[in-house]
Formats: sequence, C-alpha cells, structure tokens
Amino acid sequence: MKILIVDDEEDIAGLIQFHLEEEGFQTEVCHNGMEVLPRLEKNLPDGIILDLMLPGIGGMDLCRRIKEKYPQIPILMVTAKTGETDVVLGLELGADDYIRKPFNIRELVARVRTVTRRTTDPNQEVQGTITTGKIQINPTAHKVFVEGTEIDLTLIEFKLLQLFAGNPGVAFSRDKLLDRIWGKDVFVTDRTVDVNIKRLRDKLLSEKERLETIRGVGYRFRDA
Repeated sequence: MKILIVDDEEDIAGLIQFHLEEEGFQTEVCHNGMEVLPRLEKNLPDGIILDLMLPGIGGMDLCRRIKEKYPQIPILMVTAKTGETDVVLGLELGADDYIRKPFNIRELVARVRTVTRRTTDPNQEVQGTITTGKIQINPTAHKVFVEGTEIDLTLIEFKLLQLFAGNPGVAFSRDKLLDRIWGKDVFVTDRTVDVNIKRLRDKLLSEKERLETIRGVGYRFRDA
C-alpha cells in the first residue's frame, strides 16, 4: 500500500516514512499543502497521513477538499493541538482517525494499518448487494445508494453501515464498535465513534432515523 505523508516538519515526515517503509508500505512525502491536490490528480494513495499545521493550505481545509473529491481515501489526521474541538472538527470534515503529537511511532503505524484496511472482518462480510429499506449497499463496488441517490461514505462510515445493515435490531456498544471497525490494538476514543456515527446518520437522508442512539448502551440500526 502507498501512503502519502503530508507534514511540513521534515524530521517528523522522515521518521514516519522510515518506519512505514520498514513495515512494507510505499511512501511519498509532501511538505506543503499546495502540493497535495495536484499530486492526487496524478496518483491516488491508499491512505494519507495529514498534519493540521501546514503552509499553503491548512490541514482542515485540505481534509475537506480531499474528502469532497476522493471520499474513498482514508485520512489519519495528525495534530499538535490539544483542544478537543479541533479533533471533532477534523473528524466531522471526514478524517477517519486522528493522533496527537508527540505520538508513539508504533501506535501511528498501527493506526495507519487500521484506516487502510480494505477488507472487512470475516464475520461482517456479506456477498452481493445488501438492500434494507431504501438503502442499497454494494460491497464489491464500495457504493451506497439511498432512494436511488449515491452517497459518498468514508471507509469507516461504509464499514459501520455494512455492520449495522447486516445486523438489524442488534445493539452495539461503543467498545464493540471500536473492536469490530477500528480493531482491538488501536487506541481510539468513544468520541471518534460518536462523530463517525453522526456523520453516517446525516448522510442517510430519509433513512437516518433508523440509526438509533440507545442511551447508556450504544447504537442500533432499526429494521426496515
């Protein structure tokens, strides 16, 4: 898999590049936000590590632009900011996960593996198109339609919807969703789950009320 590293700090970008390549990834590096979109037009990576503090185009704006045009590319957002508002905003703009500086390099590599994992858990796999109510899910083409209109989902959102649609009426706790979607070895907060659920719900149009919040438990997808 090819990972695009976007960070203006050359020493940090170099460190990330070294360790990812040690783990078998191919890498490219951009030090300026202005370089990213033109590069994506020529060659799409399998994932992006995106620093928020960038010259040219800020990381938040760049995240939004990338997800508008290439929603299938997972983004791991890297931030030196400590405020939760910045993290939530990044997730709402489409980032699939985040990690704060200074980070543990092994944790970063683990998170990259998680957000770029293209296959679902074997327990979640469903062959052929899934139809539930006004929603159609095509796992092979990685496409979702609501009332015949295609909606753009991130990889995490797609996996969440596929899990819910394959298990209607089943209540999933946040911990269970973290294990099934992000993986047991990755440190992701409950806030990440909540933000991704909110984003998914907002995209489901007339079917959004079927994704229910169960107070004190987690989330459930109501059968059609």
